[in-house]
Amino acid sequence: MTALLLVLLLVVVLAGLGFLVKVVWWVAIAVLAIWILGFVFRSADAAGSRSRWYRW
Repeated sequence: MTALLLVLLLVVVLAGLGFLVKVVWWVAIAVLAIWILGFVFRSADAAGSRSRWYRW
């Protein structure tokens, strides 16, 4: 019985990790898209200069 519970616990943990990894990938893709859009849509007054759209 203990072995069955351990296997079920392992399945639940691995399924949760799989879901978490998928969520992290979607968040990373969204951040990358926003970062690229920041370069595309930066303000027109900064077109000739080397100013950045972020404040790092």
